[in-house]
Amino acid sequence: MNNATNESPPKYELGAHPDLPPPFATSGPIKWIRENLLSSPTNIVLTVLAVFFLYKIIPGLASWVFLDATFDAASRNECRELGSGACWGFIKHRWELFTYGFYPVDQRWRVILAFLLFVFVVVVLLWENCPFRKTLRWFAIGFPFVAFWLIVGGLGLESVPTDKFGGFMLTLIIGITGIALSLPLGILLALGRQSNLPIIKYACIGFIEFIRGVPLITLLFVASTMLSYFLPPRVEFDLLLRVLIMVTLFASAYMAEVIRGGLQAVPKGQTEAADAMGLKYWQSMRLIVLPQALKISIPGIVNTFIGLYKDSTLVIVIGMFDPLGIAQATLADTSWQGPSTEVYLFVAVFFFISCFLMAKYSLYLENKLHTGHKR
Repeated sequence: MNNATNESPPKYELGAHPDLPPPFATSGPIKWIRENLLSSPTNIVLTVLAVFFLYKIIPGLASWVFLDATFDAASRNECRELGSGACWGFIKHRWELFTYGFYPVDQRWRVILAFLLFVFVVVVLLWENCPFRKTLRWFAIGFPFVAFWLIVGGLGLESVPTDKFGGFMLTLIIGITGIALSLPLGILLALGRQSNLPIIKYACIGFIEFIRGVPLITLLFVASTMLSYFLPPRVEFDLLLRVLIMVTLFASAYMAEVIRGGLQAVPKGQTEAADAMGLKYWQSMRLIVLPQALKISIPGIVNTFIGLYKDSTLVIVIGMFDPLGIAQATLADTSWQGPSTEVYLFVAVFFFISCFLMAKYSLYLENKLHTGHKR
């Protein structure tokens, strides 16, 4: 007899059972499909219709975007000769204009360096397991000053006028600056609106209601044209700086209402407990109330950030060449008249990717902090 026949069957303690894999249909993709796509007759019908719609749309769209598209051409007419699909040749020929605007070619290394430092700062602030994170936070605090020095110049670097800024660089400058400054200012406005001091309270209410009642495009027109009438003679105020101030003030008013909603959602007993412990107002706000209010307000905060980021395209109405301004300039060129769909689709994809990343990080924070339903 071989060794296999001499082996005794495995013995288990009383009440112990071996770990077996779950049934195939109750886990993995099959389970997800059954629960999300085939859970009811209505969902089955909707799933079938969605699959049929995608079957009709995706092949033609893929052919137009990729298979029959032209990626290298010097003009719209050349695109038509080379392929029947989308004309992406303008991306190659206008890529630097879309990215840097009219920033001097020999100085663009400064923009690249500032962007790489920004990515580094984002990693430090958002990645919890980043090595030396506490020490590197000090660099994150000083990054805005370093970025300003790199992009604008001075102190050994050639100065670049802000009217040379454009494209995606201009959008990132307006969006990042507005996001970074509107959150702390919105917190102060929300706290001021709930203050017991009438002067502070009504000043914050008046500011918030005025800003929320006026369209951003009107504020941008005021910043670009009318503001000069209120300045002393021969005093120049940079247009980009005026836009950054108006965008930040506009976003901070909406941010204040989002934060105020979070503050009102915090149980009153939390404040009373802080008072019982002898904590002062700012201590209780910093340690107890605000962390809970900000956690509750995460969806609204990120929604305001995304809205601000997309509203940065409104600077086109005051003559600044953001990606949409560059797109219109491209369409005005006789060599590229015609591919309006491709141009605007290219800009739309850029904004979609940026906003999608912000939304995904918001969901990550919600799940991590157990805010709302788990996703």
